[in-house]
Amino acid sequence: MAVTGRRTAAGPMLTLAGRITGAGLVAAMAGIHLYLWTQGYRDVPTIGPLFLVNGIVGAILTLAVLAAPARPLPIVTGATALFTAGTLGALVLSLTVGLFGFADSLAAPLAVATIGVESAGVVVLAGLTALASRSPRSPRPTGRPTWRRTRRTT
Repeated sequence: MAVTGRRTAAGPMLTLAGRITGAGLVAAMAGIHLYLWTQGYRDVPTIGPLFLVNGIVGAILTLAVLAAPARPLPIVTGATALFTAGTLGALVLSLTVGLFGFADSLAAPLAVATIGVESAGVVVLAGLTALASRSPRSPRPTGRPTWRRTRRTT
């Protein structure tokens, strides 16, 4: 299918599918962090509070991706993609060189699943950002705004 400037029925359906999939992946990421926080990560200095914050912010971003109106959707999904990429980057750092004095391994609970969820989240949210950025918006008025009073001459 060629990409044209015309609006097709696939655009809104792809956007909806992207919203649901992206929100689901962010919710999974948040859920993993909250679960791990309850399973002992809360006792890890610096990392523990960050897991809690990640879970809370992830839950908020999940709702934002689902509820954002069309116009700010690219901003919301772009920010959520960056947040997810940052979370993935932090995991990679903790698996390789350590992060805030904490080193993890792939044998840690849900480490491999988290890499998959966060990687998929970045891809889906980046794609949704691109799609939402290209979607036609409601037409902007041309000419003089109707709310502005015209100058009277006598």
